Amino acid sequence: MIGVSPLLFREIKTIMIKDDIVSLITEKRARVGVIGLGYVGLPLLVEFARKGFISTGFEVDERKADEINQGRSYIGDVQSSAVEELVTADRLRATTDFSHLKDCDAIIICVPTPLRKTKEPDVSYILAAAEEIRNRLRRGQLVVLESTTYPGTTDEILLTMFEETGLKLDGDFLLAFSPERVDPGNPQFQTHNIPKVVGGCTEDSTLAAAHLYSQIVKDVHAVSSARVAEAAKLLENTFRAVNIGMANEMARLCYALGIDTWEVIRAAATKPFGFMPFYPGPGIGGHCIPIDPHYFSWKARQHGLDSRFIGLAEDVNSHMPEHVVTLISDGLNDERKALKGSRILLLGVAYKRDVSDVRESPALSIIDRLRAKGAQVCYHDPFVSQVRFDDAHTEGSSEPLSSVPLTDKELSSSDCVVIVTDHSDIDYKRVCELSSLIVDTRNALNGDLRRTSHARIIRL
Repeated sequence: MIGVSPLLFREIKTIMIKDDIVSLITEKRARVGVIGLGYVGLPLLVEFARKGFISTGFEVDERKADEINQGRSYIGDVQSSAVEELVTADRLRATTDFSHLKDCDAIIICVPTPLRKTKEPDVSYILAAAEEIRNRLRRGQLVVLESTTYPGTTDEILLTMFEETGLKLDGDFLLAFSPERVDPGNPQFQTHNIPKVVGGCTEDSTLAAAHLYSQIVKDVHAVSSARVAEAAKLLENTFRAVNIGMANEMARLCYALGIDTWEVIRAAATKPFGFMPFYPGPGIGGHCIPIDPHYFSWKARQHGLDSRFIGLAEDVNSHMPEHVVTLISDGLNDERKALKGSRILLLGVAYKRDVSDVRESPALSIIDRLRAKGAQVCYHDPFVSQVRFDDAHTEGSSEPLSSVPLTDKELSSSDCVVIVTDHSDIDYKRVCELSSLIVDTRNALNGDLRRTSHARIIRL
């Protein structure tokens, strides 16, 4: 551009890249790539394909990629028929070849962000995905991180990596963060109707990313920065962890006082303002609530702050499996039985109702503790055929367990049945009729079931 100042040239270039990407999205010509095809990535990929975008999923697991390309879903919230239809229409495919990232106009990172054994953030999966993108980054691409992480990850790590290529933010590429909000097994709220929070490293990045998500989500809430979006996600789940911790502490206190915890919560919930009911449980599990508060705590420590609420909630929640074992032991003692040698049947090992996910499930800790005390433990879960244990984490035997059929004999021969996960297709009336002692950690046996039960019921 002869006669145009370098500053003006950069401004023109910036306008062009944002407008170019927005135009591609509007006209459904943008090619969308999603890295990581798990509970978050696969539903997202399917939604973009449904809306007419050519969508490519990137996976390191060749088996998952093959399943998708054969039209089969391994995620409960995604129907195989939908995958098959989109694959047949050539709008959806999966690959382990990351060289195809260069063909994508919008790339969304949906990889796991676990904790290290030291309870510090493990962003190695994000770094691996970012490295694959950096090796193929070209002008005109929009990159969005969805993986839950600490505030600052997007602009401190990803932006630095991408600009090492010589390409510049706004002038050559756009970068944003939009936290995943998937709730596996929730039939009411799924990817298409869960509001999306979007925050870019720059205003142009925010606008482009918000426009991208507006193609598949009705309500998109744009915030001023990627850091705000990252912090919002952590606040959502830390809020839940802290309040669940309060409910769990209340449950332990009510048990000591001989008061029905659930009745107390129901009574408090009649107040039409100033109270939000949270419910106790055997512990917290899944890929978010047990993990995300630690990201907040870690970042707080970097700034010399002590996040005491978060630490207290984590302490209470992590001790709930131990409290459940105490309930089992107390119940057996009342029957003149020792925990050692008793046959304990757990109903459900998934971290929540009607899903197959056992990540951070409190059931695993309960099994560990029961085995360590000499109990004979088995479980029934229609969604989880087998559970394995991390040797470094296991207190008792590390042998894997397989789900047993829920037969009449299994129920009647168990010294104690423990409802850890309240799956909806279990016949709880039959459980009450055939069992002698039940520890109910989910209030699954309420109303008439509890009143007419032949079994002795201990509730959390």
